[in-house]
Amino acid sequence: MAFPRPALKNDESFLPVLAALVEEEGVATIVVGRPIALSGNETSSTRHADALFAAIVDAFPQLEVVQWDERLTTFQAQRSLLQAGVRAKDQREHLDSAAAVIMLQNYVDGLHVD
Repeated sequence: MAFPRPALKNDESFLPVLAALVEEEGVATIVVGRPIALSGNETSSTRHADALFAAIVDAFPQLEVVQWDERLTTFQAQRSLLQAGVRAKDQREHLDSAAAVIMLQNYVDGLHVD
């Protein structure tokens, strides 16, 4: 089961912080979200995510690194946070982590489909 972690900042500390998490948690697979428009077209965010994916692949050659479609996860996260009683104006600090949990759970669920 996927569980939330604070979102990591995509800055110069990103890879060292990720490396520490990989070590602490014994991570075998890193799942990187790939934002695609509902139409299926790539966007500027897609290109940024692809660059991040490539950097992670280079930094962690010993691990499986996969990209996963993250369409609608932010919407689902907003809905889940509202249902949990988090007011819309208070969601910002939780939204990325909640969307990441949904995306990761979708990935894990996809592994068990025959």
